[in-house]
Amino acid sequence: MTSNFFRAVLKLVTLFLITNFLMSCGGDEKPTSQLPQIEIPVTEVIVQDVPISKSFVGQVYGTKDIPIRSRVEGYLEGIHFKEGSRVKKGQLLYTVDPQTYAAEVTMLKSKLAEAEVTLIRAKNDLARIKPLAEKNAVSKSDLDAAQAEKDAAESMVAAAKANLRMSQIELGYTTIKSPISGIIGRTEAKVGEFVGRDPNPVILNTVSRIDSVNVRFYINENDYLRLARYSINNKENERRQSENEDVNKLDLIFSDNTVYNHKGHFDFLDRNVDANTGAILIQATFPNNEGLIRPGQFAKVRSTIEIVKDGVLVPQRAVMEFQGKYSVFVVNKEGKVAQRAIKLARHSYKDYFLVREGLKKGEKIVLEGLQKVREGATIKYKVVQFESQHEGA
Repeated sequence: MTSNFFRAVLKLVTLFLITNFLMSCGGDEKPTSQLPQIEIPVTEVIVQDVPISKSFVGQVYGTKDIPIRSRVEGYLEGIHFKEGSRVKKGQLLYTVDPQTYAAEVTMLKSKLAEAEVTLIRAKNDLARIKPLAEKNAVSKSDLDAAQAEKDAAESMVAAAKANLRMSQIELGYTTIKSPISGIIGRTEAKVGEFVGRDPNPVILNTVSRIDSVNVRFYINENDYLRLARYSINNKENERRQSENEDVNKLDLIFSDNTVYNHKGHFDFLDRNVDANTGAILIQATFPNNEGLIRPGQFAKVRSTIEIVKDGVLVPQRAVMEFQGKYSVFVVNKEGKVAQRAIKLARHSYKDYFLVREGLKKGEKIVLEGLQKVREGATIKYKVVQFESQHEGA
């Protein structure tokens, strides 16, 4: 009786285990087939004319940087401006001790007066002798001597006037005034210091006109050729454009990577390429009405140097890189994925890569979710437009 009971329990347990095993073996397919398929964002390859830009490091100069020099020697007597402030043309900046030069002027004035007295005496002698010579009352040699004394006296007066004028000019140099309106810098000499002779300060300061500024930079010969060709090829197009459009204008990028909100333009190209460095000097001008830019700053000048006709563009986020080789996932109309190797051009454009080989216009590539697709897989996709994060893209 007991053995029959245990046999019945064993059969029930065995039947239960077999049923559970069969259910577990046949239950995987149905849930898998019912999982929803995720839409993968893809975007179309763009083909357009691509402007290639390049940045060059330059230094800022004022439109006019005028050194303030001491043209006479002496002790600096006064400084009549605030360092770093705006000054006006003709404003008094420095005074040098004028006593030595004032004394020289006084001495030369007395010499001029002496020469003028001598001239008056010589003129009177000549006027007295001339009628007598006409009557043969005096010899002709006496007349010639009187004439010579009068001519010599006139020369002495002229020389005395010239010496006095030169001395007065030197006295004027003891007051140093600003030659232009602009910003004045830090003084190189203090009150009481002897100036005007090396190694003492000769250049006391610099005044800069900064309502517009110049940025000077060097480019290599290859970049110059590309820039020159671009400029020549687009010269006719530029003439047709409105002056208000930013055609062939330059960007200025500060050290904090912010872009200046005013455009600049080229205004100077050196006459030759430096034979030692292979570089050529270029100058660009930018407006500076707000006074943000100061001479001596370093900044980057960004310029378009080339236009790539019918350039193939793909978003940088869609490109995969492995050991220096690049590829993308291409999707056909049926949603089948193929991994394709591409070759990139040397330059990029905003947040796109410029593709040299491997893609053509209209092909669709996986934009996001690259880790969710694989070679040969068939996916459900949706076409989206890539939105560049760069201004004006």
